[in-house]
Amino acid sequence: MLAHPSWRGLGMAAVITTLGFAVYGFTVGCWRSPTMGLFVAAKMPLLIFCTLGCNGLLNGLLGLLLGSNLGFRQSLQALLGAFAISALILGSIAPVTFFLALNAPPPDSPQAATSHSAYLLSHTALIGMAGVIGLVRLRRQLENYCPSRSSARATLAAWMAGNAFLGAQFSWIFRPFFGSPQLEVAFLRPDPMRGSFYEAVWNSARRVSAEIEPLAFPAVLLLAVVVILSIAAYQHFQSSPRPQP
Repeated sequence: MLAHPSWRGLGMAAVITTLGFAVYGFTVGCWRSPTMGLFVAAKMPLLIFCTLGCNGLLNGLLGLLLGSNLGFRQSLQALLGAFAISALILGSIAPVTFFLALNAPPPDSPQAATSHSAYLLSHTALIGMAGVIGLVRLRRQLENYCPSRSSARATLAAWMAGNAFLGAQFSWIFRPFFGSPQLEVAFLRPDPMRGSFYEAVWNSARRVSAEIEPLAFPAVLLLAVVVILSIAAYQHFQSSPRPQP
């Protein structure tokens, strides 16, 4: 597929991505209200295409600089194909998540706050699972096409970093997605450009750390760094060629 990219392949991947994320997006927002469901059905595909569109030039340049031999159209087709796989998975489980929304405590119930938190965590886990499966498929494609595994993995890591960084900020701009029970239903917040995703994460982390022991939060960060480095070292060891006896 990557050796002979075509506009038809790009179009099919774009249609699958749009439909899959739109159907799933409706089930994400419909717990708050059907109107919110329609808003999220429009915003989830928009989030994907804004991220890819703004990162398109960068992804193509990174693919060339890191020795993957991927052109701009090939880079776009590879990434859009990975999103299409994630969209297929999320779209296929949309009936389940729709009934989850129907059976959850409604937004005006006393259990609304707890329901909202559980709902958010459940969908975050599902989106993460679908994203990982899409990345596994993308990694296999790159390893089959690129001249070496090192160039394939370097390209994948660079794409993941750039798209995650920009995608997180776009998700902040396009909020809300889940619809907080105490806020009015709206397509966008009144101040979508105010602040950033990373500022919100930092402020949340500071609030959490203020309620626990002074050294606990730095210790958790240090532990997270150690775990990430350990995983990276293990993957490097697994991919290293073994000496023949």
